[in-house]
Amino acid sequence: MSTTIAILVGGGPAPGINAVIAAATVRCLAEGNTVLGVEHGFKRIMYGDVSRIVPLTLSHVDRLHFQGGSILKTARANPTKNQAHLLQTLRSLESLGATGLITIGGDDTCFSALTLERAAEGRLRVVHVPKTIDNDLDLPPGVPTFGFQTARHEGTHAVKSILEDASTTSDWFFVVAMGRKAGHLALGIGKAAGATLTLIAEEFPNRPVRLGQIADLVTGSIIKRLAQGREDGVVVLAEGLAEIIAPQDLAAVSTVSRDEHGHMELAELDLGHVLKGEVVKRLALCSLAPRIRVKDIGFELRCADPIPFDMEYCRDLGCCAAEYLMSGGTGAMVSIVEGKFRPMPFHGILDPVTGRTRVRMVDIEADSYRIARRYMTRLEREDFEDTERLTSVARAACATPEVFLNRFASVAEHERETRR
Repeated sequence: MSTTIAILVGGGPAPGINAVIAAATVRCLAEGNTVLGVEHGFKRIMYGDVSRIVPLTLSHVDRLHFQGGSILKTARANPTKNQAHLLQTLRSLESLGATGLITIGGDDTCFSALTLERAAEGRLRVVHVPKTIDNDLDLPPGVPTFGFQTARHEGTHAVKSILEDASTTSDWFFVVAMGRKAGHLALGIGKAAGATLTLIAEEFPNRPVRLGQIADLVTGSIIKRLAQGREDGVVVLAEGLAEIIAPQDLAAVSTVSRDEHGHMELAELDLGHVLKGEVVKRLALCSLAPRIRVKDIGFELRCADPIPFDMEYCRDLGCCAAEYLMSGGTGAMVSIVEGKFRPMPFHGILDPVTGRTRVRMVDIEADSYRIARRYMTRLEREDFEDTERLTSVARAACATPEVFLNRFASVAEHERETRR
């Protein structure tokens, strides 16, 4: 029996969206179903506007998996904020004859999907495909969200070029990478590229964190690098650091805008330049004045053409989502573990405390993070405890060992707390 299945995309773009749309469409059409593409996510249908609905055919999706972006556009509209909008979303889909819905998005879109599925009470079957370059959805260990690997690939190439620029000009670069709560992307880029230092929010369990503490860590890295005979370097910063810094240290926090899900627009906080100002002050006390440049990377990663990993992965996800829906499945997020489809029921991915979908953070106890730390140039416990090493870094800071120890006591304490 043929049915009508709608597909929509929510949240920010990520490489591979089109591959999911294409695979799901091809699989549904093969079974004689009608496929409707809902443009701009929930943005219009939550108000009853069904004018931007596109019937998807094979000609629409042929070879679409090679392309970045989203042929259905995307939006951060949130139908769960208002019960009337949630019910209107259901009515809009029912007016189109849709009995199934495939949502593609991150944790916010996933929460909207599960809320919609509950409100439908069986009238609409819903399956969610996890998408985000942040890699922060609560999938099984080792299973990435789609788009992450492409974003990491593109970001690594960007930082590779920046590393060469830094070496050529003897400059320092602060690179701010996307990642609202979790530092997977920043760490993945920094580790793969061999950045001098990578800082992520997970490194700081005691919050809020003073901006000065982060500035001291970066300043220490610059000084140690100088002691090693290098005047250049690249620091990769996860933008999520801005959310854990004490509000009094980021004046823009009170004025920054928020999206429909209540998230701060982190790009407006200008973390890189704020941190640069604090680091420059600290280096001046050491009679050091390196040139520091700031570069944000993120938006240029989101619509990149997917690498082969994400092309294949996203086609698998789209196919599995369609088959699950057509077989009568509902209320689950798609995942593929060791080559096998595994539906993750919505009720199993909720945080019992927040009532929202759980967020997967970087595990700083894992070997992968421990190894990443070993690759970094940062002041370590041994730099404070070994006389020869202490003398070397103190000399680079134009200070006596005693003054250096006192000046960077907070860094020494942080290293003792976080180093394993």
